[in-house]
Amino acid sequence: MLRQRVITALILVGPLIAILSFAPYPMQAILFALVATAGGWEWAALVGAQRATSRTLYAAIIPLLCIALWAGLALDGSEAALNARPLLAATALLWSAMLVGLKYYAAGRGAWRFAWLRAVMGWLMLAATWLAVIVCLTLINGPFVVFLLILTVAAADIGAYFAGQRFGQHALAAEISPAKTWEGFWGGMLCVALLATLVWQNLPLSQLHLGWGSLMVLGLATAGASVVGDLTVSLLKREVGLKDSGSLLPGHGGLMDRLDSICGAAPVFALGLLLIGY
Repeated sequence: MLRQRVITALILVGPLIAILSFAPYPMQAILFALVATAGGWEWAALVGAQRATSRTLYAAIIPLLCIALWAGLALDGSEAALNARPLLAATALLWSAMLVGLKYYAAGRGAWRFAWLRAVMGWLMLAATWLAVIVCLTLINGPFVVFLLILTVAAADIGAYFAGQRFGQHALAAEISPAKTWEGFWGGMLCVALLATLVWQNLPLSQLHLGWGSLMVLGLATAGASVVGDLTVSLLKREVGLKDSGSLLPGHGGLMDRLDSICGAAPVFALGLLLIGY
């Protein structure tokens, strides 16, 4: 399983780097909207949609939301990050509320049985993730910033996997995802802390004003949000009786099994960058 996960990840890295390195900004926006739409196709299964027609209709809302955000927030202009800040803040607040929902999952689990709630969550999560990625692309060294976001999420995931395998004893959220442990969580945080330190030591001249503490808080907050995103989708899969959201990515499951962490992390990462004055 691990070997298959690594091979799939390596295959995905090539197209990602190519898109970030060579595609013009509008094309990047379109391509990432298509990724979000593909995620919407898989999310439709969490809503209970089984037929291809209903899943297509559900997923089709995602690009419409992306278009509305692009036009409404003038994401093709120089004020894109400033215009998007209130929505990023609102999304980060919603993820904070979701943390409470995860903690008291047993007490409020009846709410997750409403298909309309799961449907709205999917639209909001995927559209907000797309928005956060687009905002990151508008910043200085935008493609690298997006790659750093994905690298941060990957570091948290890799650290959690190996620390959990070696030291895991105490369940992080037993009712939602029994395999995740506190030891794995802190292993992921340690990896992200090391990554933040490495980034700080190699900042470009234009970003030397960023302090180690700011980058550390940003990295750890992003990693924590990625765990919340992962657990949220795990919660919904448990409610509808799914193990994986799909089978598109060998060793990983479906696309949403990779996007779930990014959905939690991206808005927090983008907002954090704006707040620390990147």
